[in-house]
Amino acid sequence: MTATDPEAVAPVPLSLLRGPGATTALHHELRRTHGPVAPVVLDDGVPAWLVLGYRELHQVTADAELFSRDPALWNRPGTVPDGWPLPPHTGRGAPPVLHTTGPQHTARAAVIAHALAAEDPFRLREQAERFADELVDGFCARGRAEVIGQYAVPLPVRVLAWLLGFPPGLAPELQSALEAVAGGGEGAVEGRRRLSAAVVELVVERGRAPQDDVATRMLADPAGLPEEEIARDLTLMLLAGHRPTSDWIGNSLRLMLTDHRFAASLSGGRRSVVEAMNEVLWEDPPAQNVAGRWASRDTVLGERHIRAGDLVVLGLAAANSDPEVRIDRTALTGGNNAFFSFGHGEHRCPFPAREIAEVVTRAGIEVVLDRLPDLDLAVAPEELARRPSPWLRGVASLPVRFTPAAALGARR
Repeated sequence: MTATDPEAVAPVPLSLLRGPGATTALHHELRRTHGPVAPVVLDDGVPAWLVLGYRELHQVTADAELFSRDPALWNRPGTVPDGWPLPPHTGRGAPPVLHTTGPQHTARAAVIAHALAAEDPFRLREQAERFADELVDGFCARGRAEVIGQYAVPLPVRVLAWLLGFPPGLAPELQSALEAVAGGGEGAVEGRRRLSAAVVELVVERGRAPQDDVATRMLADPAGLPEEEIARDLTLMLLAGHRPTSDWIGNSLRLMLTDHRFAASLSGGRRSVVEAMNEVLWEDPPAQNVAGRWASRDTVLGERHIRAGDLVVLGLAAANSDPEVRIDRTALTGGNNAFFSFGHGEHRCPFPAREIAEVVTRAGIEVVLDRLPDLDLAVAPEELARRPSPWLRGVASLPVRFTPAAALGARR
């Protein structure tokens, strides 16, 4: 089973990777039909390879020289239509740290990691809980809420705005811009412009008036990065930290409210929260597919002939469910963290960024469960729908009900 061109072997249309159909069953069907590497067609007929196998994904992410993040290697840029909707996912126009390689990438990523790692984890947890409480205060007296739009989406951006150094009160504007970018379409370009303008203003202000925040630390780093590059990296932190974290919160709450293994212990201790968060990273990861690797030379991957310059899409969710590594998917994963949900290799999510996402997600879940101890779904589980995206996987809406009196007296 070999091929030299993803267009020549009945490629999978992108529409199959959107919405509720993008399930583990679909991943298994793709593996049966195509093996661990499947040909896919993205928007406007752009071909790519989707890596479904756990071992194959490990091979791609571990070899940044053969499977590079450099979009200049792409063998089809001249054939991609103007206004193609995926540039943020494939490197064109994205912050440079995403598609640098080797020592240059290591040095740039270190500036980000150092600035994030310097944050006091206790202060971070305290701030996350404070923002979470403020959001719960906004709906706890009503007895009903939609916890994605009212809680899981605004919480991470509030924490990120504080962490990076934005002035108080700017979080709603940042959220609006980030949601426009995440939604794609005509609003994405304007959303990115607004986001970039806010970040540039932050960098200029922190150059004049340093504070105890990530922007100030990056400006003061001995690497001496130019302000323009720091602004782009701060923009990346917002984009990479906002929706994936909100989806981690939302997907974990959905699991705890619909799966009897977790629902029985909603108000009993913290272990169930941690287990649910870990289970989501295996079974329902916020980043289900990631585009943006290009083969630097002709090679073979999963019995497929990959040409130099071919675009490779990382099927993170598919690899996590590979039956060769997940033999019994009915058992909870416990503390096993060998998932690909944060990537792998040179371009994986920096460890301090992952720790911050974990703190915000856990605080968000624990606060809402403490404040609303009888939290329950307000609709049947089968009515819950996913956002129609092949890239980020999250619940579009999570309506809940609870006893208002229980919420009013439980502020942390």
